[in-house]
Order: sequence, then C-alpha cells, then structure tokens
Amino acid sequence: MFNDNAYNDKMTKTIDVFSKELNSLRTGRANSSMLDLVKVDVYGQKMPINQLGTITTPEPRTLNIQVWDINNIKLIDAAIQKSELGLNPQIDGQLIRLPIPDLSEERRNEIKKIVKSMGEKCKVSIRNIRRDANDELKKLLKSKDISEDDEKKYEKIIQEYTDSKIKIIDEKVSSKEEDIMRI
Repeated sequence: MFNDNAYNDKMTKTIDVFSKELNSLRTGRANSSMLDLVKVDVYGQKMPINQLGTITTPEPRTLNIQVWDINNIKLIDAAIQKSELGLNPQIDGQLIRLPIPDLSEERRNEIKKIVKSMGEKCKVSIRNIRRDANDELKKLLKSKDISEDDEKKYEKIIQEYTDSKIKIIDEKVSSKEEDIMRI
C-alpha cells in the first residue's frame, strides 16, 4: 500500500533543514544560530560552538561565547575567522566577543542571492521527493497493487503537498529577504 504521509514527512524535513540554513545566514542583528554551521576541530572531531561554550546576545549587535575549556579558545577563534560570516572575534579571558558589523548594501544583495539559491535548491529537493512518490505509484499500478483511481487520487495528494511546501519555501525566502534589507 502507498504511504503518502512518508513523502509529506520527507518534504517537511527538507524544509526544516532549509530553515536551519536560513537562520545561520547573517542579517544585521546578532543571532546565536548564526554560529550553528561553524564547526570547531577539537578532541579529534568537528563540534558545533554551542557544545564548547555558552552563546549569549547581550546586545542586538553582539554575540558572546563563554568558552568552558580555556584550551579551545584559539580553536574557536580560528574556526569563526575561517567561516564566511565575516566576523572578527575579540578574546577576553574565557570570553569571546563577536561584534556584528552593519551589512553594506552590496553584502545585503549578495545574501539575498544566497537566500534565493538556497530556496531554489530546497524546491528542487521537494520536487525530487514528488517524483519519487509518483515513480512508486507507477510501480504499484503496474504490479496491480493499486487501481488507476487510487494512483490519480494519490498523485493529486502528493501534488497538494508539493504545492503547499513550495509556498512555505517562498514565504520563508521573502521573509528572510525583508529581514536582510531591514536596517
């Protein structure tokens, strides 16, 4: 039997990943999720910064990282500088301060392009999931496990899932673009 919910769940997970990626993009405000994609090479493995210290936002344009192990400070500093965030860490004992500079108009437009391309990649993933679902339906029809009416019914359901997920992606992209352009 065909399980349309499994495909809906896959689409939802794809959007969850897309949302996490969007949150890690830098806007004009400090946001601890900006550091989510920065991995630090410590203890023989790559770890996210939030597992090496406490991240706080004391002011709208500042992030603080209270590092738990003083030996990791230089490693975290290097990882942040290597990332594409364009941030300059300031070390004060076991505290790393990250002032978030204003975004230039040029950088804002670059980030908008990145957001659009991330949105397109997510839409392609959603459409690939739809294609997989439709392929499974054709196989089930061929092996006579479902009727033609069932195939049409499920194709319609999968298309509705696809349309609703793509609408969510478009909303997230335009919301993030507004956020980026807000000064």
